[in-house]
Amino acid sequence: MLEKDDSVNIRWKYYDNNEVHTKDVKSKIGDSLLEVAHNNNVPLEGACEGSIACSTCHVICDKSLFNSYNQFNDKDNHYVSISDRENDMLDKAYGLTDISRLGCQIHVSKHMNNKVFEIPKATRNLAVDGYKPPKH
Repeated sequence: MLEKDDSVNIRWKYYDNNEVHTKDVKSKIGDSLLEVAHNNNVPLEGACEGSIACSTCHVICDKSLFNSYNQFNDKDNHYVSISDRENDMLDKAYGLTDISRLGCQIHVSKHMNNKVFEIPKATRNLAVDGYKPPKH
């Protein structure tokens, strides 16, 4: 069981048949957003299982997690630039924005409490349409 200080609330926003859904989930600090999604039945793909070989875990982050240099607030105001490898994969993502990241590359930290992460309406994947990845 998670202690109070070991988790935060994250709100997911996602689409199903053009209907907008939101889901608040208790998220363990240190887990990737991809792990959080899979552990809480949030429909985030992650076809490569976090190896930065696809863009199916593309999420649109809460704008407040970025600074004016578009660096991401990694941990408690420690801002980092997105890696070249992640940027290369994001270039292939559907609905790319300036606040897009791969969910497998973001790890939950306490400053993410009550932040919103949006899953785009579609992904680009080589799997057959309608494929739902198994829970990891």
